Amino acid sequence: MTESVDPLARHTDYGEIALEEGSLLPDPIAQFRVWLQEADEQGIYEPNAMVVSTIDPDGSPTIRTVLLRGVSDEGFAFYTDYTSQKGVALEQNPAVAAVFPWYSLHRQVKIRGVAEKVSVEDSDAYFSTRPRDSRVGAWASDQSQPISSRAALEDKVEQMEQKFAGVDDVPRPEKWGGFLIRPRSIEFWAGRRSRLHDRVRFVRGEHGWKPERLQP
Repeated sequence: MTESVDPLARHTDYGEIALEEGSLLPDPIAQFRVWLQEADEQGIYEPNAMVVSTIDPDGSPTIRTVLLRGVSDEGFAFYTDYTSQKGVALEQNPAVAAVFPWYSLHRQVKIRGVAEKVSVEDSDAYFSTRPRDSRVGAWASDQSQPISSRAALEDKVEQMEQKFAGVDDVPRPEKWGGFLIRPRSIEFWAGRRSRLHDRVRFVRGEHGWKPERLQP
């Protein structure tokens, strides 16, 4: 029998791939695209998964994982139910943070900024690319709200299936759409030996992005 190891006692020393001065592109969004592509090529499961933190109306922080669905010079886009916990939180307080935790590559990207709704046209365009079952599910689910059982949820899905019977192009519900995170800072983290990790943060200013090295 293999001896069990206390997960809290584990220690993994990281690698030697450094973030030397000048090794990152001057545009952090372009650099993010490079790392995202490399994460995909290295077989990272859901490389576009990001942990998003928001502030609830009562001042409490909340986190969850969402999927990045767009990257542009303006920022990072994801889609959700606007009446969900994160949707309501962002309506009240647009401050947001996100992290891409590519653990097996010894890399992370941290983003801080503000969120705003994407255009109706962009929400419609993305919604139309979703599988039909997911589009029906968006109508059936009141995301983040309590429900009595799984069976009750499946009953709601069946009701929506009947409502859209024979309709291939299920329309987007008004409550569903996208948010764009406009970054104010983007930090690239690379794990190094002895916990002396490399951290380079780009801060957006009046004249563009300025990099700075942070202590580990």
